[in-house]
Amino acid sequence: MTIDAYGTLVRLRDPVPRLRAALAGHGVERSVEEVRRAFAAEVAFYVDHSHEGRDEAALALLRRECAGVFLHAAAADVDGGAFVDAFVGSLAFDLEPEAADACRALSDAGLKLAVVSNWDVGLHEHLRTLGLDAFVDVVVTSAEAGAPKPAPQVFALALERMGAQASRAVHVGDADADAEGARAAGLRFEPAPLADAAARILA
Repeated sequence: MTIDAYGTLVRLRDPVPRLRAALAGHGVERSVEEVRRAFAAEVAFYVDHSHEGRDEAALALLRRECAGVFLHAAAADVDGGAFVDAFVGSLAFDLEPEAADACRALSDAGLKLAVVSNWDVGLHEHLRTLGLDAFVDVVVTSAEAGAPKPAPQVFALALERMGAQASRAVHVGDADADAEGARAAGLRFEPAPLADAAARILA
């Protein structure tokens, strides 16, 4: 079984207060709305480039570029290299409601679980921090697979690492890219929320 990360397993804690504080620490005062718009610009950039963060060196470069996009959108005259640690530190994730319980139930039922996500290689550390490594057997990011969903490569790599067949696997996700990618790779698709999908799968 494969599971999407963002929007299915984890959610982003609102980063705007921390980003405003980080900017203020560099002498830049911006409103909540200005910071929110700047962060939205960074998110759009990251979505298109997340698969480039394939190793530690590439991830460091991607994070610096993301910080630079945010600063530019915020019209903040701050060096990206000087701001990148504060930017990354402003991003914190929480579990989606009932996600851990759903993973525990699926794992206890004997299913192998893989997280398959459009993300950089930093996802591994996020999941460890949230304690999901206790239930998840494999984590595969689009950065490791070399292509984002809906391309089927990330699913194929996860199945290979689990030693599973696509025809006997199911993917749970919250986006069109999940549904399209899973079906392209030969997996059945179940829509999030994960707790509801787990109940259907285990019924």
